[in-house]
Amino acid sequence: MNDGSPSFWKATWLRLKKNRSALVGLVLIFIATFIALFGYFLAPDPSPFANRIILEIGGEKPGFTQSFLQVNKQPPPEGANFFQRLASGRTDAVEYVPIQSWSESRDSIIVQKFIDEGLTERLSFHKISVAPTPVILKKFRLGTDKYGRDILSRLIIGTRISLSVGLITVLISLTLGITLGALAGYFRGRTDNLIMWLINVIWSVPTLLLVFAITLLLGKGFWQVFIAVGLTMWVNVARLVRGQVLAARELQYVEAAKALGFSHLRIISKHILPNILGPILVIAASNFASAIVIEAGLSFLGVGVQPPQPSWGLMIKENYNFIITNNPMLALAPGFAIMILVLAFNLLGNGLRDALNVRGKL
Repeated sequence: MNDGSPSFWKATWLRLKKNRSALVGLVLIFIATFIALFGYFLAPDPSPFANRIILEIGGEKPGFTQSFLQVNKQPPPEGANFFQRLASGRTDAVEYVPIQSWSESRDSIIVQKFIDEGLTERLSFHKISVAPTPVILKKFRLGTDKYGRDILSRLIIGTRISLSVGLITVLISLTLGITLGALAGYFRGRTDNLIMWLINVIWSVPTLLLVFAITLLLGKGFWQVFIAVGLTMWVNVARLVRGQVLAARELQYVEAAKALGFSHLRIISKHILPNILGPILVIAASNFASAIVIEAGLSFLGVGVQPPQPSWGLMIKENYNFIITNNPMLALAPGFAIMILVLAFNLLGNGLRDALNVRGKL
């Protein structure tokens, strides 16, 4: 059977639908993707990177509420259209001043600014300098970090970082792995020996150490993490593809394609690769989960995504000391998010393995 035929994929989907755990994983991935795409519309703090710092309310527990006076910024920031908000949020048009109480007096608003527990400061603002709705009440459902930023908002925006790292890493690893693995398995001989030597060299270096080396070479940053993690995960794909191509090149349809005079590139891309797509999809799901964990580990160690970008690993690093103090949710919330997303991809990978009947091929 040609694995690229519609009937094959229809049968695969019917088998996958019967696997409840795989469907749970697929639903969780769809939810995470939706959150990643529309995070700035869902987050209580839609500022770029959810980086609204209010030091006076730092380290508060889940469910904390606080009243704020909205003071207009001068000069007012430029507005953001739909696509700008979708990509990077919008800058706050007001400053949020935490207050204990407030009152109106003719053309002024007098407030008791909250500074710390039991400590306030009396301030007065002209009504022209505040928003039309001067005072609002905000609830921080997962609390605030030590800088007073909303944990829920940073968790939502952090979904985009984790999924982006996983997606680009998988694309890089699949591109390199499929290309080199297919060349090694199809041409064999010296080509195979050279590529296998490279694979074994990369394989012998611990993944985390290799990522450190590439990160230090490229520098710290958002895009550097994609490249560093992607360049370390292609060897699994290459070994799998090489083995599959070695087996497929001996089959009759490949011999028929050669007899018809098709080019090597056409035979590999049009005939062999579509028939070994099943195992590749399974290992892609596994690599996606691994990439999320590696990125979180790198950010926790300080060589991954850099502040103020809200990576889940970076959030754990910034707040892990609260676990043994008074607010463990600051570190547990991103930890649970990592666990759920990785579990979702593992469940989907296991479901794909069963639906594609590739258990014996891996």
